[in-house]
Amino acid sequence: MTIAIDQSRTVAVVGTGTMGQGIAQVALVAGHPVRLYDALPGRAEEAAAAIVARLDRLVEKGRLDAAGRDAARARLLPAAELAELADAALVVEAVLEQLPVKQELFTALEEIVDESCLLATNTSSLSVTAVAGALRTPARFVGLHFFNPAPLLPLVEVVSGFATSEEAASAAYETAKAWGKTPVRCSDTPGFIVNRIARPFYAEAFAVYEERAADPATIDAVLRESGGFKMGPFELTDLIGQDVNEAVTRSVWDAFFQDPTFRPSLAQRRLVESGRLGRKSGHGWFSYEDDAVKPAPHTAPPAPAPAAVTVVGDLGPAAELTALMEEAGIEVKTVETGGPYIELPSDGQLVPVDGRTSVEYTDVVYFDLALDYRGATRIALSASEDTSEEALFEAVGLFQKLGKDVSVIGDVPGMIVARTVAMLIDLTADAVAKGVATPEDIDTAMRLGVNYPLGPVEWNRRLGKDWAYDLLHLMDERCPTGRYAPSLALFRQGYGADEEAAS
Repeated sequence: MTIAIDQSRTVAVVGTGTMGQGIAQVALVAGHPVRLYDALPGRAEEAAAAIVARLDRLVEKGRLDAAGRDAARARLLPAAELAELADAALVVEAVLEQLPVKQELFTALEEIVDESCLLATNTSSLSVTAVAGALRTPARFVGLHFFNPAPLLPLVEVVSGFATSEEAASAAYETAKAWGKTPVRCSDTPGFIVNRIARPFYAEAFAVYEERAADPATIDAVLRESGGFKMGPFELTDLIGQDVNEAVTRSVWDAFFQDPTFRPSLAQRRLVESGRLGRKSGHGWFSYEDDAVKPAPHTAPPAPAPAAVTVVGDLGPAAELTALMEEAGIEVKTVETGGPYIELPSDGQLVPVDGRTSVEYTDVVYFDLALDYRGATRIALSASEDTSEEALFEAVGLFQKLGKDVSVIGDVPGMIVARTVAMLIDLTADAVAKGVATPEDIDTAMRLGVNYPLGPVEWNRRLGKDWAYDLLHLMDERCPTGRYAPSLALFRQGYGADEEAAS
């Protein structure tokens, strides 16, 4: 059985920027002797001083005792030459994201460290296989992708390159676990788990914006207050940096041979070109100047609620609305066959989002997916220009009666939350089918790495095996660019569910 690298063995960190310092601190607090090396003279000493200062703050906050701090400080040694890393049992690299730079470093390390030393890269955008391609013994090479700030965030992606041995991957996994992290394993794929699966969270929001269906503040609010996400994609990319986020998107898109599923946003490209990079530049999607007022989401004015409605068919993920309407004093009649929709007094229909558009029907108002319809504080509705004002007012009033703010958006297939979640589910099904990672590891990665309210596998379980396939199939018919074509894995999943039901 493979075990973690022993506490007594040295861990070396090459590259002393924010990430390198964070990884060094994690290994140090876990009890290892740590050597720091940086190609720029004096940087390793500066990094060591910065780490000790952070340990001092941990003592002040009661998270580390003084004796532990003093012992850790004694184990932290800056290295002036790469040769001083010769006794390392693990070397983790956190240098420039440039393939030649990393290959040159590891080629040099191969001549210095023992044959049993595990070599690891913290790359987030380069191929682990490509970095290891320059080595004589690529079997001991692995990706250890920490998330920033490394001392605080629990997730570590343990990435196996094409030539990585099972022993090396297991040793890296067990070591990260021994350091108090939550490791997940994945194969070497563009973006690994998090940066591959998370692309639709940004891309679909930007697409809704580019289709002029809603403004950034409204899209963010709907994804937070209805979808349950901690931050909206516009405010989150402003925090990350538009240049950084777009670079990752472009890297994944290029690595997948410009698959339309990962197509970058022209609106975000223009933002980067204009220098509006987010918080760090004072302006991104939103302004961060001292006197700036963040735009409020579009919220519909008060409208009268219908006294009575008819629920036709099974509302599926929105089934709880029946009880909510009854609790709010709305008289509800049910019809088991047909639908699914809520029939309004005007004869308009309030329909759960399904990938179609309102303009295809007479007086149909669509409502978006919610993580929890009872707990949601905002609901998005969409209607076409031909939808009667009466039907739309009744739909708005109904959800307001349930205590929700209502945002009316343009008539786009899949709306906001639903298309985002469906794409997350599809990319997850595709990744699992291709052996990128297990369903459990993907859900863990997405919850811990980007703080999603549910992992895509859990979303899929709640919504039903064919929900995402049906929605994306209908979206693909209306937007036939290939972006929304469901993966073969999702097709098989949905077909399997139908077969089971028919048997």
